[in-house]
Amino acid sequence: MLPGWMLRILTLLLTGLPVMASAQSNTQLPGVSINFGQGANFVDTIEVLILFTVLSMAPAIIVLCTSFTRIIIVLSFMRQALGTQNLPPNQLLIGFAMFLSIFVMMPTGKAIYEGGVKPYMEKQIDTTQALVVVETELRGFMEKHVRKTDIGLFYEVSGEAAPAGIKDVPIHYLVPAFIISELKTAFQIGFLLYIPFLVLDMVVASVLMAMGMMMLPPMLVSLPFKLLLFVLVDGWQLVTGSILRSFTT
Repeated sequence: MLPGWMLRILTLLLTGLPVMASAQSNTQLPGVSINFGQGANFVDTIEVLILFTVLSMAPAIIVLCTSFTRIIIVLSFMRQALGTQNLPPNQLLIGFAMFLSIFVMMPTGKAIYEGGVKPYMEKQIDTTQALVVVETELRGFMEKHVRKTDIGLFYEVSGEAAPAGIKDVPIHYLVPAFIISELKTAFQIGFLLYIPFLVLDMVVASVLMAMGMMMLPPMLVSLPFKLLLFVLVDGWQLVTGSILRSFTT
């Protein structure tokens, strides 16, 4: 037989369950209602979709349609020419290249803000007009630094006739041509930066060979001399000046 205390607990449970069930059935739980209004405009939905697509492509636009590509490649060449491996670190080079890009793109950025962003925030123009302003200003920058031969490459591949002026080149032709031009210019600058340090490495290697110290790595000996030479000529100022002046020519 069950103990007395256990029988009392079972009796309370059996008598309390119907009361609790009836109380729950009479209790109305609060609900949540969602009102979508009178419906959404399909055109507005497409505009929002286009806006989010452009925002998702913003990192690629910043990297490929501005001066960032040339700057980061030249800085990377400079680090490799010095032979310092991970010094300066990648985060520092990318941050430095970003701020130099902001400096170079400041006129274009001001024009985009005054002609597109500010009127759009004040609801003077719609999303399409704001995107047209952004495209126009970026085109103006890319048209100054793109090579006609690079544009001609894409027309040659596609088999279409080239337009009379660069203003008539579609954006999907202009952007890849601009990227190729920036890569070519960046590698040309990087090659010129490499030459002095390459000559110093060759001199050090020749001296070590003449002294019979063939087991000593030349890079280990030339690194302090390259750093000393770079500091004495104020290398970072010269490199930065060369990069910035390359966008004014």
